Amino acid sequence: MRKVFPLIVVLITLSVLGIFFIQMSWIQNAVKLRQQQRAQDMEHAVTQIRESMYRLFLIKIGQVGYNDEESKQFYLKGFTTQKFTSDEISQIIERAVLKYNIKEPYEYVITNIFRMPISQSPGFDKEHYTKAKELTLTIDNNSYFFETLYLYVNDDKNTVMHSMGWYIAGSILFTTIILSAFALTIRTMFNQKKISEIKSDFINNMTHELKTPLATISLAIDSLTNEKVIHDTEKIKYYSSMIKDENKRMNKQVEKILQSARIEKQDVKLNLQELNAHQIISKVAQNLSLQIQEKEGQLNINLDAINHIVMADEVHFSNVVFNLLDNAIKYSNESPEITVSTKNNSNMLVVKVKDNGVGMNRETQARVFEKFYRAHTGNLHNVKGFGLGLSYVKAIVEAHGGKAKVESALGKGSTFSVYFPLANQA
Repeated sequence: MRKVFPLIVVLITLSVLGIFFIQMSWIQNAVKLRQQQRAQDMEHAVTQIRESMYRLFLIKIGQVGYNDEESKQFYLKGFTTQKFTSDEISQIIERAVLKYNIKEPYEYVITNIFRMPISQSPGFDKEHYTKAKELTLTIDNNSYFFETLYLYVNDDKNTVMHSMGWYIAGSILFTTIILSAFALTIRTMFNQKKISEIKSDFINNMTHELKTPLATISLAIDSLTNEKVIHDTEKIKYYSSMIKDENKRMNKQVEKILQSARIEKQDVKLNLQELNAHQIISKVAQNLSLQIQEKEGQLNINLDAINHIVMADEVHFSNVVFNLLDNAIKYSNESPEITVSTKNNSNMLVVKVKDNGVGMNRETQARVFEKFYRAHTGNLHNVKGFGLGLSYVKAIVEAHGGKAKVESALGKGSTFSVYFPLANQA
């Protein structure tokens, strides 16, 4: 799987890049073809103008019914647009321009042999000569009536791009969709890979957590069947108590997993009531003080908040404090120094748990509240759990309308802060 995953990513990347390259090539070629078509349309338009003027000239001189090309050429040697009115010239040019789908504004001028204007549109300027389409109207270049048409079309550089706007926009849109789908696919694959790894870690952790009490229960049951123990009441009570404790331990682990599932489904019902947060924090800290003493550590309690009456669920509030302290104990060094403090922040009670443990890098801080995620512990190999504690903390705090934060640095410990809304004080 490790080899297949990078191969899939590479193949998809190459496919998307290939599609993108072909798409861009298609747009480029389409623009070139449209530019060529545009140039041909201009060529056809001026040719159409000349032919229409020839036809009108022959009508004017009464020779519209010529029989052959030679006769036509003979009479056209005397061609001049001076026989046309300005309206006739404008109409001929307008019809030709519209016929070849030239929709941009245009100007024109017809000059004589001395390049003096014979007829021109009102907006034609001298600067237009260099950009105009030039066409000789007379057949005989040596004729005294030598005349030239200059047709200037106000053709913006982006005219072709504008004319292909829908095609290009559609192409860009679908290319963007393909790229977005590719990015989403890669992201999903990485997420699936991460979920698979988390699932494997969870199964390993769960197996370890449940295997230990099961082994203890098995040993206790074997001891109860021993002939030396079966008649000893004290030992029977001892092993029965051991079985009961280990059973409770397994139930707690199972309950933690079920509780996490309920939180994920947003099926948690809070029994909100006014609570003395300092009393609950002190009680939870006292229950965990023995664990800290066993590790030769120190627990400091600084409950400085003036207003410490919160609107919260007692069970869940206690669990949040317990999980934060338990997490601090797990990830602390040999002699943990843990500080629990409170303060008021606007209408919130802030509970902070600070430790001198292994700390976290930025990546771990960004993911520490994720479900099943467990930070790397370095030289600490005795950290147990499913990676559910902090995700539970965040979910419960947010369910109360608060927030959870973490500040940490590698080797310098961590500080977890949870915000709970204060009860309304009348």
